[in-house]
Amino acid sequence: MNYDQTLDYLYSLLPAYHRIGKAAYKDNLDNTLALDAYFGHPHNNYKTIHIAGTNGKGSVAHMLASVLQEAGLRTGLYTSPHLRDFRERIRVNGEMIPEDEVIGFVEKHRDIINKTSPSFFELTVAMAFYYFDQANVDIAVIETGLGGRLDSTNIIIPVLSVITNVGHDHMDLLGDTLEKVASEKAGIIKQNIPVIIGESQKETDHIFRQKAEEKGSPVFCANKYYECTFTDKEMNGKLREFRIKNMKEGTVFKGVTPLGGDYQCSNIGTLFMICDHLKGVYNFDTDIILRGISGVVKNTGLKGRWQILGNKPLIICDTGHNMEGFQYTMKQLVKLPAERIHIVIGFVADKDLSMILPLFPKKASYYFTRASVPRALDEKILKSIAADYGLLGNSFDNVAEALDSAVVNAGGKDVIFIGGSTFVVADIT
Repeated sequence: MNYDQTLDYLYSLLPAYHRIGKAAYKDNLDNTLALDAYFGHPHNNYKTIHIAGTNGKGSVAHMLASVLQEAGLRTGLYTSPHLRDFRERIRVNGEMIPEDEVIGFVEKHRDIINKTSPSFFELTVAMAFYYFDQANVDIAVIETGLGGRLDSTNIIIPVLSVITNVGHDHMDLLGDTLEKVASEKAGIIKQNIPVIIGESQKETDHIFRQKAEEKGSPVFCANKYYECTFTDKEMNGKLREFRIKNMKEGTVFKGVTPLGGDYQCSNIGTLFMICDHLKGVYNFDTDIILRGISGVVKNTGLKGRWQILGNKPLIICDTGHNMEGFQYTMKQLVKLPAERIHIVIGFVADKDLSMILPLFPKKASYYFTRASVPRALDEKILKSIAADYGLLGNSFDNVAEALDSAVVNAGGKDVIFIGGSTFVVADIT
């Protein structure tokens, strides 16, 4: 098989959550444990850091991997979903797993794949853990896919557990309250392993503290230690300057980031808290942390986080896809000095739009579309639902046509925002 044939084989054989949604979700770790035993528990051969959370876990994972690379460590990075290429999920020092490795893994281990019938995510996790071992990484940053307790990544014993925050997403699978969602994410807390919570929240703090106490694990809330603010209103060229203060020690540092979203301040604070716990082990300083932040796109290939795609008109895309994410991005969007706002949006069909569409500005032109995945909501249905919230525009049956129309209609002083779903962004990046 060649690479494309290998992916076709995997997609045709294995249910993939990012393509079909809830039907691909497994509520147990049976397949994961069977695959892990078959491969000889490869994740035990290198150190890991585990990152969960509703929002920010991808950005934090990429920034942390970038810092570790700057510190001279051979670093694995596992994230999901991918935007354009499946191999984005599995990286070593920023380089995607080679196509030949993906092909060889599937061909060599087809018997166990057929025997266990894993989900796409279960097999991808096994591939990542195996590849990191083969690549002799020093440490791997592992992002959960969905939740935590029953996530396939949750077989590792990390040196540090991180939960960025808890928000309203995947509540059909994780629970219908923030407390229930938090309980699922708290499942990554391991015996005697320090836990970092990115954002302290009154609805969920007690869940994490209780679980940490049961496990004998010290817990630290990053936003009680670090305060991060942007010193400029918007991106200057391709970088934004930030100021971060250690509130316990009073020290202040300045740095720049290519990640222009206002929400990244919280993620930067979380990163500094993580690095505080790693500095003594890996002997790196603040300059390395700041280099890791400024070089995250170059070092790890991160895309889709308030990413600038063009100017005159300003074109921005962002993969935020839940209520808390849109609260940040829409607030930042309407503050931009634009004459008009054009919004290209699409969603997955199982998304609760009643919590999301009220956050979008009514004074904008909308281009309703659908991403090229089976889960995508029909653009005509989206247009009809959006009209009930005063969001008006036209529908397009693919993202490229929607964006082309927005570009034609936009003036040089306008802004075009593309988002709603990770998969919408994937179709244009």
